[in-house]
Amino acid sequence: MTTRPKRFYRAVTVDGAAPAFRVRLDGRPMRTPAKRELAVPSRALAEALAAEWEAQGERIDPATMPLTRLVNSAIDGAAGREAEVRDDIAKYAASDLLCYRAEGPTDLVRRQAGAWDPVLAWARETLGAGLVLGQGVVPVAQPRAAIAAVERALAGLDPFSLTALHVVTTLTGSALLALAHAHGRLTAEEAWAAAHVDEDWQTSQWGEDAEAKARRDRRWAEMQAASRLQALLADR
Repeated sequence: MTTRPKRFYRAVTVDGAAPAFRVRLDGRPMRTPAKRELAVPSRALAEALAAEWEAQGERIDPATMPLTRLVNSAIDGAAGREAEVRDDIAKYAASDLLCYRAEGPTDLVRRQAGAWDPVLAWARETLGAGLVLGQGVVPVAQPRAAIAAVERALAGLDPFSLTALHVVTTLTGSALLALAHAHGRLTAEEAWAAAHVDEDWQTSQWGEDAEAKARRDRRWAEMQAASRLQALLADR
């Protein structure tokens, strides 16, 4: 069992100005695991990071600092690789969860349509991304114009926004759900529920598995952290 590191600082402060706010531990600037300077574009985000570090007890528990983990990922993993992150999100759109419909039973078909059709309509009307539907698991070839529209929606996003969007995309299996949430079309709870229509239907038929529930709870916590990161970035 790995021993958590001891808290090595007393005071946590925030300074800087747009677009680079910094968290300082005993006056020293924080750095990422890759030793890059930890600077964020929003004071609200910097203050939320500071709160995570201030809340640590005698020992530091990374599991209680989800925003810090996401910001580290943005700086160390996404910065300088924005095109790769955008491409990965766009690949999800090419096989988006919302486009694969069940042939039956009727109740599941109805649930999928109720949760997914409004998001597809939003993507078509707002983003210009008119994706096509299929049934079962047979791959559906999406129009190049639709994928290009998704790519345009991702253009210009900073590493922090891309990181949050990528996390939501991978957790839900849907670039459209992630974009709808980022644009305020869906709350985090609505996007999460839409991503789990099939799973929730199965649960209603066969009951809930404790191990699956624990895994889902962990993933929901990640979703909430990514959603909060997006909200804090918007507060500039």
